[in-house]
Amino acid sequence: MSPEPRRNIELKARLRDPVAAAAIAQRLTGGPGEVQTQTDTYFYCRDGRLKIRRIENGPGQLICYVRPDRAESRASDYRLIELPDADAVGAALAAALGVRSVVRKRRRIFLHQNVRIHLDEVAGAGDFLEFEAVISSAEEETAAPKLLDELSQRFGLQPADLLCGSYGDMPGTAEPDWRCAAD
Repeated sequence: MSPEPRRNIELKARLRDPVAAAAIAQRLTGGPGEVQTQTDTYFYCRDGRLKIRRIENGPGQLICYVRPDRAESRASDYRLIELPDADAVGAALAAALGVRSVVRKRRRIFLHQNVRIHLDEVAGAGDFLEFEAVISSAEEETAAPKLLDELSQRFGLQPADLLCGSYGDMPGTAEPDWRCAAD
């Protein structure tokens, strides 16, 4: 049985001042956020993006998503599957499809209303801010762009800060991942 498709409305930007952004996120959410160390291995695929996320001391996840590459809020349709053996699945996908890139990051996660706020330190690329409005109704989808605009203003984002692609597309983020090497 296939996992149910999900949808986010997302916005990603280069972060000029991580300390100030963390303070804003803490004021908005009332807490320090959750910190995760993540490694995302992207595989070649026909449509969208396909990756395995390994969370240090946590579960592995297979994530496939389709999202337009543009520097504004945009819909992301995705499926997420928990993986009890991410290394084995990663090795099989690497052998079958090939590894496109590997991204290592430290992510601090906050929740404000239905928006996940991510403060990301991406190895080889720098600091970034990502908003993901979780959509579960037509009303939330309609309201999400306005909410992301309001958050963008609170965090002082400028149009030049906005990113259109994925961390896996950025120069300097790809590193060899021995766990996905085909035998």
